[in-house]
Amino acid sequence: MTDPKESRAEQRRSEKKEKKQKEKYRIEKPPHMRMGDSRVKKPKKKTSLFKRLVLIALFLGFLGAFFAWMAFLTITKNLPRISSLSDYRPNVVTTVYSDDGRKIAEFFKERRIVIPLSEMSRNLKDAFVAAEDAKFYQHEGLDYYSIVRAFFRNIRAGAIVQGGSTITQQVARSFFLSPEKTYMRKIKEAVLARRIERTFSKSDILFLYLNQIYLGHGAYGVEAAAENYFGKPAIRLTLAECAMLAGLPRAPSRYSPFRFPKRAEKRRVYVLKRMAEEGYITRDESKEAMEEKIEARARKNLYIEEVPFFTEYARREVEKKYGANALYKEGLNIYTTVSVEAQKAARKAVEKGIRALDKRQGYRGPLSHVSEPDMASFLLEMKESFDKNSLKKGDIVKGVVTAIHDESGVVTVRMGDDSGEIPFSEMKWARKPDPETSRHAAAIKSPREALSEGDVILVRIRGRSGEKWALALEQTPEAESAVLCMEARTGFVKAMVGGRDFRESQFNRAIQSRRQPGSAFKPIIYSAALDKGYTPASMFIDSPVVYHDEERDFTWKPKNYGEKFHGPTLLREALALSRNVVTIKILKDIGIDYVIDYAREMGVKSPISRDLSIALGSSGMSLLEIVNAYSVFPNQGLLVEPVFITRIENRHGETLEETETRSRPVIDESTAYIMTSLLESVVKNGTGHRVKALGRPVAGKTGTTNNLFDAWFVGFTPDYVTGAWVGFDGERPIGHDETGSRAAAPIWLDFMKKILRDKPVKIFSVPEGVVFSKIDAETGLLPIPETRKTIFECFKEGTIPTEYSKKPGAITSVDDFFKSGM
Repeated sequence: MTDPKESRAEQRRSEKKEKKQKEKYRIEKPPHMRMGDSRVKKPKKKTSLFKRLVLIALFLGFLGAFFAWMAFLTITKNLPRISSLSDYRPNVVTTVYSDDGRKIAEFFKERRIVIPLSEMSRNLKDAFVAAEDAKFYQHEGLDYYSIVRAFFRNIRAGAIVQGGSTITQQVARSFFLSPEKTYMRKIKEAVLARRIERTFSKSDILFLYLNQIYLGHGAYGVEAAAENYFGKPAIRLTLAECAMLAGLPRAPSRYSPFRFPKRAEKRRVYVLKRMAEEGYITRDESKEAMEEKIEARARKNLYIEEVPFFTEYARREVEKKYGANALYKEGLNIYTTVSVEAQKAARKAVEKGIRALDKRQGYRGPLSHVSEPDMASFLLEMKESFDKNSLKKGDIVKGVVTAIHDESGVVTVRMGDDSGEIPFSEMKWARKPDPETSRHAAAIKSPREALSEGDVILVRIRGRSGEKWALALEQTPEAESAVLCMEARTGFVKAMVGGRDFRESQFNRAIQSRRQPGSAFKPIIYSAALDKGYTPASMFIDSPVVYHDEERDFTWKPKNYGEKFHGPTLLREALALSRNVVTIKILKDIGIDYVIDYAREMGVKSPISRDLSIALGSSGMSLLEIVNAYSVFPNQGLLVEPVFITRIENRHGETLEETETRSRPVIDESTAYIMTSLLESVVKNGTGHRVKALGRPVAGKTGTTNNLFDAWFVGFTPDYVTGAWVGFDGERPIGHDETGSRAAAPIWLDFMKKILRDKPVKIFSVPEGVVFSKIDAETGLLPIPETRKTIFECFKEGTIPTEYSKKPGAITSVDDFFKSGM
């Protein structure tokens, strides 16, 4: 019989063994089979890993966002305020105007002319939108599709080759950022574009864009570009012209219609297609515009081509007063006194007069020489440099001598594919230069004395003669000239030429140069003498005189031109015939200091030597000073201050300054009139006789220095005072017999004929205090029945001679005769 205790113990061991067996081979139930089993729990290990991943992702996302935000703040921290666009104040062109409101010059750092959208045609605005930013009116500053497209293209290229910029982004870049191609700049550009869109209307943005954008060849904005390429304002551009302008922003130099017309044409076609695709124009309008022929014409350089010396003077004065920043950036409007027609007349007169003088001096030889073996290649090069249709009458061009016909005296000249002939009559001036010899004494007798086959020369086109051009031999003058014309009553300077060619030399010989005026200074001395009691009838003895300067151990024996002396001479005759000795005697009598002070009153500011040589105009002064001094005479004693600029306005049209005529009395009215009368005699009977051809009342004085370095003529009518100077910059003789009468007076006359052509004839008015009396032309005294010649002379009241001439054969004491002779 089994013990119950052993039986229970055995049973427990058996159950324990079984339990171990079950646990060893137990299979874990999946979670969905353990729902009712309270002992089954979720797998803690896998759940913890997931949470960690989520937390890490969230943390990294937050950290990335934080750094992105910090980077954004850093990038945008110093971005400029777009509020500055509200006060759009770009660099704009300063414009200079003539007396009749014509534009004659521009000064600028950026050639920009700001105009409102209303002054731009609809086609122009649509063309730029279609070409540059088709979604301009839909997006809010950024075209995301274009940005993505550009991004992938840049990735493929390995560099930034495309920007995908909208018009708004271009505005942001143009006003606030540099043009560098970096992603940092693109981010800033995008931020600014968004801000601009939130602040400004589409019209405002388009206004800024079309006025700010660079369109090549120095043109900023559509108005400047329209003038640059087509010579018209933007409002008058055709559809085809609008499309060509709209094709420029992408690459202005690459699509320049001047340099690359074919590329510009292709770009124009592209813009017209885009306009049609976007619905701005019809297909037919696009096709018609594509067929339109466009001729882009380079804008004239007004500064060089119109009135260069005058506008350069105005530029200097404005810059001196307002500064370079105002002149080149602030768009001033400068209104001047210059007449474009008068300026053109002055330039032509100078060119004509200087060329005539140059030919009187002789021919300096050909430019170069081409040997026979090199002739073919030289002609080929010349052909390439010529535009076959460009030759026209008046042109001066290079040519090469190919034949000289001894019998006829004709010279054949080739000019590229063209040929012409120089008759001997158009080259007989070509003697060898010799300033000491008269041109008539050394004239050539055949063409071979001056030219030979193969000589490269300058020729002037005179016109057509059958199949060939009629030519004249030319050379570039070496002498210079200046002309200045001032309106007598107002002081307005109507014309100023400071040299033969502004392109070659910007030195203004009318203002900057100080040259000896020679006898042109004498009217100041004679005017001073009239105020010291002399009259036109005062008698002098033109005879040799010697002056000793003991301090400088110098002896001076002044002579007249031609080295002759003429005995008894009236004051009127002495001035008319420019008698040096008489003038020196007058100066010595009235006093050097008195004359210097008198000259200062009459507007002469240059230094004046304190010696008798000033009677011969030995002290240098400018043409402007001399012309200004002479203006006292037609103005009846008033010195009028020269005026070049009448008004200056800022960019808003507000007047910064306005100049009115300023004058003051410096000599008596009667003195001014008598001097005018004396200077009329210079023209009627004296050294200024060439000017009589003007055919109206005119007064003036020639001026020639003793060494023939300078030639002058300064003269006036009741309306205008004009001076002309001729000489070399290097101060050397201008040639045998090249006096003020021969060298300068023809230039003066040619100019004055043109500006007075349609003006009424006026006479010099006689003021109160001037009286007239008949006198003996030989003695200056009252006439007697035996007087052979009488003249009417003008006097100040109370100065008419009271003494009568002596009868012929009457004995006259030497002292009595010489009492006025000094």
